[in-house]
Amino acid sequence: MAVKMIAVDMDGTFLDDNKQYNAQRFARQYALLKEKGVRFVVASGNQYYQLQRYFPDIKDEIAFVAENGAWVSDSNEEIFCGELAPERVHQILDILAKEPDISTVVCGRNGAYVHTSMPEEVIAMLANHYHRLEKRDNLYDIDDTIFKFSLNLAHEGVDALMDRLHKELGAIENIMHPVSSGFGFVDLIIPGCHKAHGIALLQEKWGIDDCEVLAIGDSANDLEMLRQACYSFSMANAAAPVAAVARYKTDSNNDEGALNVIARLLAREEPFG
Repeated sequence: MAVKMIAVDMDGTFLDDNKQYNAQRFARQYALLKEKGVRFVVASGNQYYQLQRYFPDIKDEIAFVAENGAWVSDSNEEIFCGELAPERVHQILDILAKEPDISTVVCGRNGAYVHTSMPEEVIAMLANHYHRLEKRDNLYDIDDTIFKFSLNLAHEGVDALMDRLHKELGAIENIMHPVSSGFGFVDLIIPGCHKAHGIALLQEKWGIDDCEVLAIGDSANDLEMLRQACYSFSMANAAAPVAAVARYKTDSNNDEGALNVIARLLAREEPFG
């Protein structure tokens, strides 16, 4: 079957280490994809408003699976938005309060929120991922639809934190699922609201089969998406579990690996020939 949808992760995949991509090359590729009727989907843990900034010329006509699947949109039309009950939000904040070494972002439909006590240098770093980021004196009283928590910490502490969170959250009816997004980030997502779920909703809308989907990723939050897509590619810089799941491999994010896959697709080279 021909590929009818391309879903790309951003950090460590579509973007290089400087959070940039070859915009001119991609613009040429996108014009050809659009001509052939191939849908382009941005699937990332990043905020919807942040992701739009990377695609100023086409943001109104492409689809976004943002916040690791918590928010899905197509041509500015909301397809799905997850929601946590306020009491659940409070339970999770209580658990996170026991972790002194993490920086917590509360993610919602209208924006992302951090406590006013967060150091300015940490906020400046988080602003690279959240275009809408607000300081609040009280994270327990946010008037927004909350659907995700993003945690940042030193990279070497990620595995231990994941273990602790699996135990803590599992004891409360498994209300949130921790997943590593790479680069020292751990996201708490609503179970089942991952990237693959968001992509499946778009597939249903567009009448696209799994065997017509090409997905490219590098981190643990891409695993479900890569398992679902028949044409799954891992980056050369991908985490080992991701490389093990993906059916194919491409170059690193600093060598335009994602764009190289799109070039192979357009040229009908293997595995697309």
